[in-house]
Amino acid sequence: MVYYLLYIGLIGLLSGVIGTTGGGLIILLIRKVEDRALSVLLGVSAGIMAAISFLELIPEAIQEGSLISTVLGLLIGMAIIGFLDIEFPHRHFSFSKDGDKGQGRYLKTGILLSIGIALHNLPEGVAIGSSFSVSYQVGLVLAILVGIHNLPEGMAVGAALCIGGVKARKVLLITALAGVPMGLGAFLGAFFGGISTLALSLSLGFAAGAMLYIVFDELIPDAHEKAEGHSAIIGILMGIILGIVFTASL
Repeated sequence: MVYYLLYIGLIGLLSGVIGTTGGGLIILLIRKVEDRALSVLLGVSAGIMAAISFLELIPEAIQEGSLISTVLGLLIGMAIIGFLDIEFPHRHFSFSKDGDKGQGRYLKTGILLSIGIALHNLPEGVAIGSSFSVSYQVGLVLAILVGIHNLPEGMAVGAALCIGGVKARKVLLITALAGVPMGLGAFLGAFFGGISTLALSLSLGFAAGAMLYIVFDELIPDAHEKAEGHSAIIGILMGIILGIVFTASL
């Protein structure tokens, strides 16, 4: 059991660290990702997450517990992510140098962003760990999708730190550290999901609530913000279809 929990924690750790560090690396190497490609990628991720939440996580939560425990888990997941989103913003920053008041401003912004991302990654990791209770495939897919979700966040941190004059190695280190809490979260999610059927129902509801908040508050708006033409809706619809095919094949 301990080895299983550590294994799930490792998957969560890799999801968080690869996602945030990958975003920082993109900033260091190529500075910018084509908006159309990023729009489609975020849209696909949103569609798959929504499909898995509605077709796998929520039905499984009801089956393992009850409608009440599932709704309670949903509300807790949404409330925690929403609270962190309000109190510790971690995105939607502009890094134009117009009106720049000095590198210190961007350095401070980059550090605050990395802290905000780290705090968000803990409950997102819990959602990943809980989802492994449905099946290994569901947990792994969500880990990959949350990693993709962390790419633009890592890019935001990397951009601020680069403008703030931070060296490349430190940029990668800071963005990597921002993803570490996801490993602990995944460990805790897998642990609580294995305590009892009621705990599993609450955990799966929590996972669905957290994922849906991310989908509707972050992924879909970001996909449309970066969209060129209908790239966002194409990506979202593709994601939903892929999510349906995936859940049907389990």
